[in-house]
Amino acid sequence: MTSEAIRNPQTDQLLTPENSAFIIIDYQPVQVSSIRSMPRDELVFNIVSTAKAAVNYNLPIIHSTVNIATGRNKPPIPELLEVLGHLPTYDRTSINSWEDMGFKEAVKAIGRRKLIMTALWTEACLIFPALDAIQEGYEVYVPVDAVGGTSLTAHEAALRRMEQAGVKLISRVQMYCELQRDWSREATVPGFMGVFENFGGFNAEKAAEESAKK
Repeated sequence: MTSEAIRNPQTDQLLTPENSAFIIIDYQPVQVSSIRSMPRDELVFNIVSTAKAAVNYNLPIIHSTVNIATGRNKPPIPELLEVLGHLPTYDRTSINSWEDMGFKEAVKAIGRRKLIMTALWTEACLIFPALDAIQEGYEVYVPVDAVGGTSLTAHEAALRRMEQAGVKLISRVQMYCELQRDWSREATVPGFMGVFENFGGFNAEKAAEESAKK
């Protein structure tokens, strides 16, 4: 079996490492502790694995924080800093990061129209920049299992409003598979295999290895 020739990665309708960027907003202790739409430890696991995927596929990454400089908030959670601590952050005071000039200019400077956007909370710091980006002609993709709200109702209402506006809802696993696309792209396969590390601790690859030993 032979795969078809790799489609133009800049114009591909699907996400590719060459046509998309990763946006991550406000995964700070106060925001994480207030999440009620899913278990907080599961949320942390999911956003960290999503950030690892962005690094694995060498996506441009824009990392925004809120109110660190003012002293009203703390830096991102340590689990994320282990993955993204080598990158600059864009600190701001606006709830809507799209209204912060430094953040918006950084996004525009990347020159990519497909934005994989994550933030806390879904009903505020995610939905506002997502709607504004859509309005300015960007394609916005939201990994729904890596974002969260202050209640399940608030989270789901925000997802519905974004989808109605044209935001594309995906999952972290879908993001991994869409970026990888073909096992013949071997350089990113080792990093991809982390997708099988599920929150419950089950690892399909390790399970297969253990079964083969029996």
